[in-house]
Formats: sequence, structure tokens, C-alpha cells
Amino acid sequence: MPETISGREAIRTYINEKNISITSLATMYGKSRAYLHEVLEGKKKTKAANELVLKIIEDFQIR
Repeated sequence: MPETISGREAIRTYINEKNISITSLATMYGKSRAYLHEVLEGKKKTKAANELVLKIIEDFQIR
């Protein structure tokens, strides 16, 4: 799977601009705050983590 750093950065920028907390986003996707934080920081790079990044980008239409 391709690298998802730019997608992770885009999500972090988006949630900061829209004042969406990581906790709220994690709750929405049924994940823990700690897990989502690790995903967005690039510490988790599993297939499931990358799929979550893509899902968030598509759901919020982050471009």
C-alpha cells in the first residue's frame, strides 16, 4: 500500500481547522483515542490503519 503521510497530515489539518477532537473522531469510528492518535501520527501503519485513514478522507471529503 502506498505511503499515507500526506493523508494523515490532511486529516490532522482538517480536524484542527474544524475544531474536531481526536476523541470525537475516534468515537465516531469505534476506535480508542490512543489508537487514532497513533494512526494520525504515523506510528500505526498497518493495513487497518491505512484503511481507516482512507475512510476518514472519503467520509469528510478531505481534499
